[in-house]
Amino acid sequence: MVGRLRKPHGLKGEFAVFPLTDDPEQVFAPGRRLQRLAPSGETVGEPVVLERSRRFHREWLLKFAGIERREDLEGWRGQFLGAPADELPPPGPGEVYRDELAGFAVRDEAGTALGLITAVLELPSGLMIEIQGPRREFLLPFRKEFILEVVREERRLTVRVPEGLLGES
Repeated sequence: MVGRLRKPHGLKGEFAVFPLTDDPEQVFAPGRRLQRLAPSGETVGEPVVLERSRRFHREWLLKFAGIERREDLEGWRGQFLGAPADELPPPGPGEVYRDELAGFAVRDEAGTALGLITAVLELPSGLMIEIQGPRREFLLPFRKEFILEVVREERRLTVRVPEGLLGES
C-alpha cells in the first residue's frame, strides 16, 4: 500500500491521499499505474493512472486520468492505493515494506524466539504488529524504540519488549 484515500478535493476530480510511503514524489509521479484496494486488501475496480500530483499540507492531491468530476470519486473514501513492489524503489538496509511483515519471525534482544507476526494494524496510536507467540499473542508498537533490527532477507525482526508486556516478572 502506498496511500490511503481520504476524500475528494475540489470539483475537478482530485482526491486527497495520505501517503504511506517515504518517497511520495516518486510513487505519485504522473503516469504511475495504481490499484485501489479495500481495507481487506481486495482489489477494487480497474487500475488507475496518475495524471498529476502535488503536495498539499501533510497529504497529496492526486488527479487520475479519465476522472473529471468529484462525483466520480465519492465511493473511494476509506480505500487504499497499492503499487506492485517491483515498480517501487526497493527498501533500504533495515527497512521492509509494511505488507511483507506478516510471517516475519520475532526475537528479543537476547535472541529468544517470541513468535511470528500475524497482522499489522493501523491504530490511532500508530502502527502495531500482532505477534503470535508460543503461549499467547500480543501487540507491539512498530516504532524505532522497540524495533531494533529488521533483516528483510531472513524475514526476521529483533525487538525490545517493554517491561511487563508479556506478564513476566
